[in-house]
Amino acid sequence: MRFLLNTGRTIKQGSFVERKNNPSYQVAAATILMNPVDMLEIMVEEGNHVRVKSDTGEVVLQVSPDNGLTRGRVFVSLGPYANHIVSPETHGTGMPDFKVTPVSIEPTDDPVLTVSSLMERCGGLPYED
Repeated sequence: MRFLLNTGRTIKQGSFVERKNNPSYQVAAATILMNPVDMLEIMVEEGNHVRVKSDTGEVVLQVSPDNGLTRGRVFVSLGPYANHIVSPETHGTGMPDFKVTPVSIEPTDDPVLTVSSLMERCGGLPYED
């Protein structure tokens, strides 16, 4: 099913930004918020894992309901997980499309990678403690 991804900072994600190996950071950054009706349509419940794919890449995230989201819209906190699915293209503005990334979402039994594993997968270095 297709959705429009919005990303941004959250208080919880921001409070751990200097401690990215902290399990609480992973939960905050690796959670996708969805409208509960959209969750029903793709047959997922809170805490289930979903594969989120864009033209740029894909990542497995944990899903959580958010009644404030319009159907067809999803939200992921800024960070390494969002960076895997948001295009680095800036269209000459210097800022990627953090607010309007088309994505498809499907249920999966695959695990959510740790921040370190995610960074290593894309050729980067794991964050230091």
